[in-house]
Amino acid sequence: MEEFQHILPVTKVKRDLLNILRRVEEEEETIAVTRNGEAVGVVMSLARYDALMETIDILGDTEILKSLEKSKDDFRSGRVFSHEDVWEE
Repeated sequence: MEEFQHILPVTKVKRDLLNILRRVEEEEETIAVTRNGEAVGVVMSLARYDALMETIDILGDTEILKSLEKSKDDFRSGRVFSHEDVWEE
C-alpha cells in the first residue's frame, strides 16, 4: 500500500486548506490528517479517489475477476496476439 506523502494535524489542515488542496491536485499527494496524534482522515485528489473506487468495484465483481484470471491463463499458455497481429490491415 502506498504511504502518505505527509501527515498533518487537523489544525494545520484548517489553516492551510487551500494550499493543501492545490498540492493534492497538482502533485497527486495523499495526506493523512490527524487529531490528537491519531489519524482520522485522508485528503486526496478526486482523480485518485475515483481510481480507488473503480479498483474496489472491479475487485468486488466476480465476473471481471474470472475474466482476468482467464486472461492470465491465456497469457501463460501463449494464447496471445502481438500488437502487429491485432492492428495489421
